[in-house]
Amino acid sequence: MQLARIAFAGTGIIALAAAMMPAKAEDSVASFYGGRNITLYIGSTPGGGYDSYARLIARHLGDHIPGKPTIVPSNMPGAGSNKLAYYIYAVAPKDGTAIGAIFPGAVMEPLIGTKKVEHDPSKLVYIGSTNNEADLCFVRKDSPTKTFKDLFTRETRIAASAEGGSTRDFPAVLDNVLGTKFKLVAGYPGSREMMHAIEQGEVEGACGLAVSSLSTAHPDWLPSGDMVPLAQEAIKGNPWLDARHVPLTLAFAHNDEEKQELELLYAQLVFGRPYVVTPGTPPDRVAALRKAFMETLQDPAALEDAKRVRLDVDPISGEEVQGLVAKVFATPPSIVEKLKQAMIYKP
Repeated sequence: MQLARIAFAGTGIIALAAAMMPAKAEDSVASFYGGRNITLYIGSTPGGGYDSYARLIARHLGDHIPGKPTIVPSNMPGAGSNKLAYYIYAVAPKDGTAIGAIFPGAVMEPLIGTKKVEHDPSKLVYIGSTNNEADLCFVRKDSPTKTFKDLFTRETRIAASAEGGSTRDFPAVLDNVLGTKFKLVAGYPGSREMMHAIEQGEVEGACGLAVSSLSTAHPDWLPSGDMVPLAQEAIKGNPWLDARHVPLTLAFAHNDEEKQELELLYAQLVFGRPYVVTPGTPPDRVAALRKAFMETLQDPAALEDAKRVRLDVDPISGEEVQGLVAKVFATPPSIVEKLKQAMIYKP
């Protein structure tokens, strides 16, 4: 009987200790973040879709982190957000006070890109992604190109970012894999500048621009017919575009190998807008940031804010994004090499 009481008491102590551990971890996180600033770096210029999503996060994330730190947004554009990815990977503090909103292309660049980068995306720590994404190929209504099939016979001049950005890499792959005839005008620093060029008639359109970016900056362009959607670059299409029978580029693959290459390219859109912190960030702060990220994008106030600025929210947890990145980096080398060759733009 005495042994049973001791065992019961021991079990109770263990249970109490287990219950106290999360509270102690939260107290430690709150003690660290209380009165501090977290800088949320944004890998694009102000005004585009990535910037809008990051500033939405910045307005609400601090309310869900123990200690309620102030979130300060700061733009760090460059090289398709590879500049920011390197900063978070190698330079930023390893204490959870720097978060990077990077492009999915910066995650994929070391695997399938054509230029050397200094960061390792598989070692970045992911706290979540705001949504699954679908990218779009579209043109002005006055363009002679009217359907995706027209791209196989007519050279179409489109705006593009630098290497590593989807607006440059995605149409290059379509040219090399499917045989489209895009003419890339590359070097625009962000989606805002590209959309301005389209508006001014400097180019006919774009390919690889996120639907959410387009609907945020110019919500009237597609519904009004000013811009004509040609095809969706995604594994899973956007519901609004699906309902209007805008095809997936995958439907134009000639064989399974081409389809595999495109699917690897578009895998990054499943984690469409990833947020990362530096390798070596203390695990309790990573857990707190991941929890806060998901709570933020389920917060009625944040969702109302997102609706006001026309942002679609479909969050993916940090753990899920981390797993997806690991899976992508385990792709067979033969498929990776074929896609890498296809990303070399040949004017």
